[in-house]
Amino acid sequence: MPSRTLLTTILLGLVALCCAACVGSSPTPLAPALRGSIGVPHHGVITDAVELPRQGEGYRLLRSNGVRWGTAGLVAAVQRAAAEVARARPGGEPLLVGDLSARFGGATRGHRSHRTGRDADLLLYALTPDGRPVRSPGFIEFGPDGLARIDDSGDAERGASSPGAQEYVRLDVERTWLLVKSLVRSPDAHVQWLFFARWLEALVIEYARARDEDPELIWYAESVLLQPGDSTAHADHLHLRVACTPDAFLSGCLGGGPYWPWLPAVPQLVAPADSDLAAAILDDLLPGGAAAGPSVAAPDSAL
Repeated sequence: MPSRTLLTTILLGLVALCCAACVGSSPTPLAPALRGSIGVPHHGVITDAVELPRQGEGYRLLRSNGVRWGTAGLVAAVQRAAAEVARARPGGEPLLVGDLSARFGGATRGHRSHRTGRDADLLLYALTPDGRPVRSPGFIEFGPDGLARIDDSGDAERGASSPGAQEYVRLDVERTWLLVKSLVRSPDAHVQWLFFARWLEALVIEYARARDEDPELIWYAESVLLQPGDSTAHADHLHLRVACTPDAFLSGCLGGGPYWPWLPAVPQLVAPADSDLAAAILDDLLPGGAAAGPSVAAPDSAL
């Protein structure tokens, strides 16, 4: 008859396989606690997603493709930031919001991430060369001088058109800083990253310093602004990614990267000792629970 040690090893292996299957996919009867943003941004799903309306104060959606779902915090952060920019600088064009996530997450066309409701693409505010606010022409790249050339055909594939007959537009640094500032300060956002080209970050941070913004706030912004190393430089939009909240972490949210000291700390889970885990498994699986323990160990004592 197999020893208790062998039985424990087999049970632990079976449980590990079951847990790996549950966490790697989606909520199942074996893992009912998995809810909300589940997994990492490039490999996961979302339940109980919140829909970002097609338009609201200070923003509107770029596309009508249905990829506009996210966590409640992400959606609230986008709405709050767009509204705050519009109120601070009225008379400008609305923020164009690109893709968030699909209704239940998972892979979406044109994205490696955007799978768990924690990502949103925010197009950049634009001005004419002489400083008049103009509708964002879409995903066009701004150079180190803050200028972007408009293709004569516009950005039809992404649903935007060029603003009038202007050949160039320039980055609206002021409104872009206000957007970053609102996101970083937002009680809803818990910003983990704002993916952005380093040369555009330099323009925005230089503007903030020239305006004597709070040094601590600038430090927050510099920390989360990042040019990604595994994709495009993001010179044509801001890619917002929010962090896992402590509650979401306990429900299956994962994500790597730093959890900044100004964000709520996620729980530090400590694995139980093998003996405690084995005892708990035996309590659940064997008739009589813990009382069944000695009967399993008896063959060992007879050897």
